[in-house]
Amino acid sequence: MVSHRRLILPQLAAPGVTAREVTCGSGFSVRFGPVRALDLPAWLERDGQGDEAMREVTFTLAERAVLIPVELYLLARPLVGLVVLALLLSGIGPGVFSPAAAVQRGALLLGATALGILAGAVLVPLLLPWLPARQFWLKGVYTGLAVAALARPLVAAGLSGVEQVALALWAVAVSSYLAMNFTGSTPFTSLSGVEREMRRGLPVQLLAVGAAAVLWAVAPFIV
Repeated sequence: MVSHRRLILPQLAAPGVTAREVTCGSGFSVRFGPVRALDLPAWLERDGQGDEAMREVTFTLAERAVLIPVELYLLARPLVGLVVLALLLSGIGPGVFSPAAAVQRGALLLGATALGILAGAVLVPLLLPWLPARQFWLKGVYTGLAVAALARPLVAAGLSGVEQVALALWAVAVSSYLAMNFTGSTPFTSLSGVEREMRRGLPVQLLAVGAAAVLWAVAPFIV
């Protein structure tokens, strides 16, 4: 039970809330407060008079960086299945299936996955304003290509050209997908924008993953 008939809503609730309808339906008056809860005490002290900073939406480096651990945490469960897939795919060879190859080549594929995670879930949020392209999935392609190119001298020894291309495609696909996934964490994207991103990005990502998987599986058969 409360002794007042007033609701204070976040500023960003305004696009989805009609104050008049809330008042008619509940009897509570509606006031839109500051964007951030951190500013609420000062806003209340001023009797609901906020300054421009209280109504400004920001997405600074620190605000983007704090989301990175969340993105990484959400990857824990999918990574379990990915480890199994990497081992199975990497063990395929002339002898049907080789446990030794599964471990050795699987480690390389998981390494490419880690590079993709670094590029898409870490670098894209940190470098967001400076990366070319507006679409997030494309930003992930750029960071994925950059990371793959930088890592190539470290892993190229002993790998065929087919295997190198497969690993690069895999890393780029992972990076692009995770960058696209970050779209929903930003304060300036809409549902229609996310859907448009997915319609354009998913086909490219699926094509890259499919090509990488095929190339990685057939590489042991190519002399």
